[in-house]
Amino acid sequence: MAASKLSPTDTRDSTLPGPPSRNNFGSADLSPSGLFAFSSGSSVSVVDSRSLQLISTIPLPPPPGALSPFVTSVRWIPLPLPRDLLSTEPSASHLLLAVADRHGRVALVDFHLRSVVVWLNPSSDPKLGVQDLCWVQARQDSHILAAISGSSFLSLYTASGGLFWKYDAGKEILSCLRRDPYDSRHFCVLGLKGLLLSVKVLGDTENDVVIHEMQIKTDFSEILRLERDGNSSSSSPASAAFPLYFARFAFSPHWKNILFVTFPRELLVFDLQYETPLSTTPLPRGCAKFLDVLPDPNNELLYCAHVDGRLSIWRQKEGEQVHVMCTMEEFMPSIGLSIPSPSALAVLLSQSDSTMQTITKLHTDETSSVDFDNPFDFYDESIVVSKTTFFSLSDDGKIWKWVLSAEGVEDALKNASDLDISNVGADVALPGAIQKKDSSNLDDGLVVTPTNKSRGQTSSSSFRRSDLSFKISLTGQLQLLSSTVSTLAVPSPSLTASLARGGNIPAAAVPLVALGTQSGTIDIVDVSTNAVTASTSVHTGVVKGLRWLGNSRLVSFSYSQVNDKSRGYINKLVVTCLRSGLNKPFRDLQKPERTPIRALRTSSSGRYLLILFRDAPVEVWAMTKHPVMLRSLALPFTVVEWTLPAVPRPGQGGPSKQSLSASEGVAAPADSTSVGSDGSTEETVESFAFALVNGALGVFEVQGRRIRDYRPKWPSTSFIPSDGLVTAMAYRLPHVVMGDRSGNIRWWDVTTGQSSAFNSHRDGIRRIKFSPVVAGDRSRGRVAVLFNDNTFSVFDLDSPDPLAQSLLQPQIPGTLVLELDWLPLRTDKNDPLVLCIAGADSTFRLVEVTVNEKKAGFVPQSKSVKERFRPMPMYSPILLPVPHALALRMILQLGVKPSWFNTSSTTLEKRPHLIHGMASSSKDLRSYMIQLPPLGDPVVPEMLLKILEPYRKEGCLLDDERAKLYADVVKKGYAARFAFAAAVYGETSEALFWLQLPQAIRHLMNKLTKRSPQKLPSPASGVDEAAMLSKISSTGVWAPEARKCDGSLRLMAFEREELRKRANERLPWHENLEGEDCIQKQVHELISVGNLEAAVSLLLSSAPDSPYFYPNALRAIALSSAVSKSLLDLALKVVAANMVRTDNSLTGTHLLCAVGRHQEACSQLQDSGRWTDAATLAATHLEGSDYARVLQRWADHVLHAEHNVWRALILYVAAGSLQEALAALREVQQPDTVAMFVLACQEIHSEIVTELSSLEDESESESASGEGTVPPDLPGLEPGKEEVTAVCEYFQQYQRKLVHLCMDYQPYTDW
Repeated sequence: MAASKLSPTDTRDSTLPGPPSRNNFGSADLSPSGLFAFSSGSSVSVVDSRSLQLISTIPLPPPPGALSPFVTSVRWIPLPLPRDLLSTEPSASHLLLAVADRHGRVALVDFHLRSVVVWLNPSSDPKLGVQDLCWVQARQDSHILAAISGSSFLSLYTASGGLFWKYDAGKEILSCLRRDPYDSRHFCVLGLKGLLLSVKVLGDTENDVVIHEMQIKTDFSEILRLERDGNSSSSSPASAAFPLYFARFAFSPHWKNILFVTFPRELLVFDLQYETPLSTTPLPRGCAKFLDVLPDPNNELLYCAHVDGRLSIWRQKEGEQVHVMCTMEEFMPSIGLSIPSPSALAVLLSQSDSTMQTITKLHTDETSSVDFDNPFDFYDESIVVSKTTFFSLSDDGKIWKWVLSAEGVEDALKNASDLDISNVGADVALPGAIQKKDSSNLDDGLVVTPTNKSRGQTSSSSFRRSDLSFKISLTGQLQLLSSTVSTLAVPSPSLTASLARGGNIPAAAVPLVALGTQSGTIDIVDVSTNAVTASTSVHTGVVKGLRWLGNSRLVSFSYSQVNDKSRGYINKLVVTCLRSGLNKPFRDLQKPERTPIRALRTSSSGRYLLILFRDAPVEVWAMTKHPVMLRSLALPFTVVEWTLPAVPRPGQGGPSKQSLSASEGVAAPADSTSVGSDGSTEETVESFAFALVNGALGVFEVQGRRIRDYRPKWPSTSFIPSDGLVTAMAYRLPHVVMGDRSGNIRWWDVTTGQSSAFNSHRDGIRRIKFSPVVAGDRSRGRVAVLFNDNTFSVFDLDSPDPLAQSLLQPQIPGTLVLELDWLPLRTDKNDPLVLCIAGADSTFRLVEVTVNEKKAGFVPQSKSVKERFRPMPMYSPILLPVPHALALRMILQLGVKPSWFNTSSTTLEKRPHLIHGMASSSKDLRSYMIQLPPLGDPVVPEMLLKILEPYRKEGCLLDDERAKLYADVVKKGYAARFAFAAAVYGETSEALFWLQLPQAIRHLMNKLTKRSPQKLPSPASGVDEAAMLSKISSTGVWAPEARKCDGSLRLMAFEREELRKRANERLPWHENLEGEDCIQKQVHELISVGNLEAAVSLLLSSAPDSPYFYPNALRAIALSSAVSKSLLDLALKVVAANMVRTDNSLTGTHLLCAVGRHQEACSQLQDSGRWTDAATLAATHLEGSDYARVLQRWADHVLHAEHNVWRALILYVAAGSLQEALAALREVQQPDTVAMFVLACQEIHSEIVTELSSLEDESESESASGEGTVPPDLPGLEPGKEEVTAVCEYFQQYQRKLVHLCMDYQPYTDW
């Protein structure tokens, strides 16, 4: 018989992670696209946050000659979905994950390939474990990774693995890193003792790093005490040395240079520009220490996580940067939790859900309806202002998904004056002409069901913060392994295993594996979904042994030692029913026993149980409804194993080869129930083999309540080992395989007496397991062997040289194996062998090993990818193959009818936009597009819909909530659809750009209309320009002040009124700050907003002995002369100018403002890097082209220095530099976005022209008719312009390449 070779190239690994612990430093990261990554043990796992399903677990390879260390930090690379298809091949660079461990190694892991791409720091030093990671962007095409290693080292790495900068903080203990959302080059570092580092990375060389040190005054006496009392190394990371002492900070998403900082018992607001705290709030009494701080992206709220699993909510006082705690919510509910309660390790806020909420507020229909079939959709007086999604991670292996709703009562609305609730969201953002469009033609006459509009459509500005109430609800939970695995058990493959209710009906094979844990729980894993389906708390201590009784019951044991003089043991045996969830103890003894239970062995039918004690007899039990002990066997057993019924019974005789042929036919399974001559059913006979201390072997048979000795054909005397101790055994008729403490493996045929042996040249053997045998298998001698050194091998005993044909521990180097067994689910000889492995790193793995029957070599085999069953689809388009993800993105952008998302899936039946009749691939799919795009090839959308058809049928493109939102957004124009598509793929800045684009175009058109001579009406019309502009502003159609930038939209602020308003809001924060440096900066802020009187007053308050007295006096005189003669006289009385000392660069700026040279003052501010101040000054004093020049230069800086293309684009549009905007998009190589930008601008422009025409018609009807006005075209986007034609051609090339790539990729990737 040809030997079969086990090929490691044909193995596939499926891993279920163990619970995270404090050794993992609470490392977790939530990408903007909704992928939740966290570390547990030495692995990093990724979860789909929408459906809460485990996607993949990637073990980090161990250092040479060492075990795998704990993963201590994970961070997603901030790259969008790659769209440069014309010059490069598609890659999954957006799925790169930076991973660091306790030994100081840093790696880039390709989540798509599930392997390490590059080691940034491959050296291993346990003293320099990595505390935290952070990505920064030095150039448009260059990302830098910052890492805290040890207690005080800060390092910068290039993405290719080069270390180019390192900093030592000395005695400070660095804690965390965060990147500035306003400047991707800038990040900050916080230490436990208050050190704050501001670092700006301008390139990838040592000279390109600018660092500034600051100190936050905080009480760190507890740290000093812990350092004195602790035993940890002085170079250990902060979370290793002080696991319960946290110092965290977060950048404000609403205000530049503002940090929210938490130390264990205080909350601070720190101003980076002033280098001083604006407020310090102590932790209220009775509250646990701070764990982390999370600012709300859409509201002026702070969320603080605490170490006891609670979440405190802090609101900002009006006009101050002072926060007051308004409520406390529970993140770890006490009901149903084990004792002691689990600990919260990390809390994260979902950015993608916050972005979607912004889109919802702006682009949702006003029609409100209540789903009466939904018990959670109550209609009460409270109105939802906002919803925030949180994810928390606990050390019992649970991931919690929470939704926090901020609600306001109707009384708060009644008290809010001059607020119109109905005039919010889309009404303000979009012109009335669009609001009045009839959507009934979207689906060929089929009526779209009105959307149940959230009652959170009211802007948060409509409520006083003090009137808000908060409600938190648990919306999802993912259960992983609850504790470190101590043992595992798989259901027996016996055909005689009966159902739980009795009878002799064969039990169906179930894809379940039971895992006993150190916390006393039993986790049931469904291997078809790689998920924990049930977790039952059975024991108070470690589960020492676990076995299946059939396929629905489990028997387990634990023991504890008593503390009295007897030093006895209390053994606890429990039968667990998986159907009912009941735990039923049996064999309860009143007194402690002399010895503990050593192991359990259940027969393949589940009817009999052997209880092995340490140095005591073996008890045989009948596992009926009420277990009964049959007999106690007083023999010195070393190992006992029941037979696996894979071949005919030994009583049928015949040589081994005949038995093999009989087993291949599977006509008469062993140990099956026999039928007597009278037709009655006889009891099943089952047998078990054993070895004694002296090396003697034997077989017992059990039938009913009778136990008898079965006398097999004995092997030769030399078969018995000289040392006598057999440590492991496997028994499948007619073979008994044994392993001893010297590493010898022996097997014996009980029907013929034939035997053989070989030495594995390894340590002693702990476990031997036969692989499942199915019809057609050429070998029935494959065994998995677990050694005492926690490694394993797979041997084929039917091969001439089993040792040469072995497979040594495939694919999991550096991981110690605690337990293993074969998964008995094979039904065909071509199915792979599956090993269930419990690792010492708390993981549970399924390792598939495919056998190559034809060639005795490590030859790869081509095989079809088997899809993993999932109970519900995963709604993560970012996981699709890159071409297919881009295809869906384009379909969402161009606009597809809501009916296309409807499938036959039962989970989609209740969609609010459900349209009778489902999408059919047999009809012209182009009919599902709301319109054929004016750009590109009109055939491409149909081809993309065909490519996406498999995903649509599976219902895994959009979930119900987002499909419902898209049904509203699809009718609101290109910009709204583009924002939705960007948010789906986690590109927050792009989504905010599209939301602000209509306002920027209207701002530009307002400026063009004011200066355009074509806008002037004829004298006969009787309507002057001022009256027309006044009427337009009063109607709210396209006035630039129609919508305020709330929430995350503040990142895209560009209008004069908004910039001035935000600058004025900052002024009160610094009024009480002391020190000359603070006074100089306050004067600068006052001059920027045009408050010269307050600036003069502040300048004159300088003490005569201050080094700033004379410069302040000079500026006070100059500024007072620009205000009034009386103020100048007052200044002259105060100041006696004797000399002028040299001052900083701001002095010249202030003097330029005093003489009205504001354009030059803005240029000076921009030259000195004060871009926001320059914009504020321009918004106060400049208009028209002067203001546009400031915006354009600001946009150039944001694009080329800060690398924020979307913020730069909105500034270009507001400045009227549309050609520069096109060039910027071409520079970042996004051909699809260039075309979409042209489409959106043209659509918005046409809407404005229509609105102007309607207004002129109304004016002409009220007055005499005259010559109409001609609105100007958008500069750079005029019809027929060469740049627009080039964009169209570029987009067509992109579409053709995308279609070809989509055809080349398979529609599914097995996650």
